[in-house]
Amino acid sequence: MQVAVLTFDGFNELDSFIASAILNRMKAHGWAAHITAPTEQVTSMNGVTVQRQKPLAFISDADAVLIGSGIRTREIAADTDLLSRINLDPSRQLIGAQCSGTLILAKLGLIGALPACTDLTTKPWVIEAGVDVIDAPFTASGNIATAGGCLASQYLAAWMIARGASMSDAEEAMHYVAPVGEKELYVRRAVSVIEPFVRQGQAAAA
Repeated sequence: MQVAVLTFDGFNELDSFIASAILNRMKAHGWAAHITAPTEQVTSMNGVTVQRQKPLAFISDADAVLIGSGIRTREIAADTDLLSRINLDPSRQLIGAQCSGTLILAKLGLIGALPACTDLTTKPWVIEAGVDVIDAPFTASGNIATAGGCLASQYLAAWMIARGASMSDAEEAMHYVAPVGEKELYVRRAVSVIEPFVRQGQAAAA
């Protein structure tokens, strides 16, 4: 499973790095999550500059795509030329969006009437785009998932692993990254959040 973690200038480190780190716990199973960006380097909202691992065109070949958030997402969502280069296919790809990344999904026409999650700052803009924003950390319909709140990136990663591999693999990845002394609590919480949507997605794909 090749995963594109779509990351733009002004990105939120928690979104891109937490998700990619959890997903890369699956390396032994042939998975790889790549920081994917339209430019060779991107600088985070807090001034951390990183080298992209894959160019934007990689998203067309990826098995899964996660769209992170950042302080420039509203500007990016209004860039029709850039959006035209983001080619996603929910019929064959698992697609997730974190916080303001949900606005990009909306502008790409991939949410439509589906309920979606986002952060509180972005919520008015996503509603303005015609999306039904719900008060929840995570939701999914078929192969499309959205999450709201920086630390909800763990749910996107766990959902993607559960859908692309198994729930036990997702539990193992979450167990590794969870705080010592709270591991079982974190795993139970993650499973309780994503499991209904994992079952729904598996049933739809059957």
